[in-house]
Amino acid sequence: MHELRKFVVPEVVFGEGASSLCDRYALNFGSERPLIVTDPGIIATGLVDTLRASLADAGLSPEVFSGISPNPRDEQVQDGCAFYRAKKCDIIIGVGGGSPMDCAKAIGILAANGGSVSGFEGIDNVDIPGPPLICIPTTAGTSADISQFAIINDTRRHLKFAIISKTTVPDVALIDPAPTRTMNPYLAACTGIDALVHAIEACVSTASSPITDLHALEAVRVIAANLEASVQDARNENAREALMYASMQAGMAFSNASLGVVHAMAHSLGGLLDLPHGECIALLLAPAIKLNFDRARDKYIAVARAAGIPAEALGNGQAAEALIDWISRLLERVGIAPGLASRGVRKETIPLLAQNAVSDPCAVTNPMPLDSELIQRLYERAL
Repeated sequence: MHELRKFVVPEVVFGEGASSLCDRYALNFGSERPLIVTDPGIIATGLVDTLRASLADAGLSPEVFSGISPNPRDEQVQDGCAFYRAKKCDIIIGVGGGSPMDCAKAIGILAANGGSVSGFEGIDNVDIPGPPLICIPTTAGTSADISQFAIINDTRRHLKFAIISKTTVPDVALIDPAPTRTMNPYLAACTGIDALVHAIEACVSTASSPITDLHALEAVRVIAANLEASVQDARNENAREALMYASMQAGMAFSNASLGVVHAMAHSLGGLLDLPHGECIALLLAPAIKLNFDRARDKYIAVARAAGIPAEALGNGQAAEALIDWISRLLERVGIAPGLASRGVRKETIPLLAQNAVSDPCAVTNPMPLDSELIQRLYERAL
């Protein structure tokens, strides 16, 4: 048996209508003026208007901060914290995909501790827990509603950094499949692949455990069975709910087992070039499996089995190719085209990308020990 280091999750309410319980939880936390942290896209769906009305009907005075972009920036965290303090808010409600929820976590950290958000970079560097945090995800894949990670873009250093602390785990995750029906097919594909890679990297992580493996492999099984249907038809309620469930399972896995080289490299791409996270993840997975397979063969075979690939009887090379071929065909079917070069990544940028990636905390738990030269080769293979 592996040593179980720790296993932390929020209180979870899962299912249709879960988001309607937000007012009750806000009242339970003793809130009078909750801050809703979201982005303009979510505002446009009307979800925030519904949430504000519900909170107001419960006697609360909600405020809204929506100045958040994809790949949320340190300056947006600073602005959100200033807004939180100016409005005298007392709890935070993160609504949206990974960007608003990560920003909500970081705003809470800054509100409680002061200073600069980059000062909390790394593992267990948050001394004082933030105010109560409720998360309502609107995409199926980021798992920010579950995890102890907050990923923020440092605009001075042009890189993404991770804040990893049990104090960033939301107090409550209200996981409602209904909001995901507003996702367009490409967003559904990218976030679904992100969840798949969360599960795969958590399973092969050097910090994995039997408990995290259970959650990771269940996520792989459900994503393999439902991602295409979820992408092809937003009205397929069963498929969208299944992807939300899988995202939750993957979040429970990687939040407690950490990740690997794919996420380290994707964070570097997102920080330097502001590329969409889900796309980066999808394009880096195959080279990472080739690199790591011999170091984590049994785990990758378990992943293949969960995905429905009969790889047990194959040699290492054949088994790796079978898994990579399945992933490549899945990406094609959900509409994610290969190649970092087509996203603007140039060969001359790769040394800096690799330098940033090798310093990412996710690199520490990769099955194969990493250095900058090795990561450069992986970027080149993904071009």
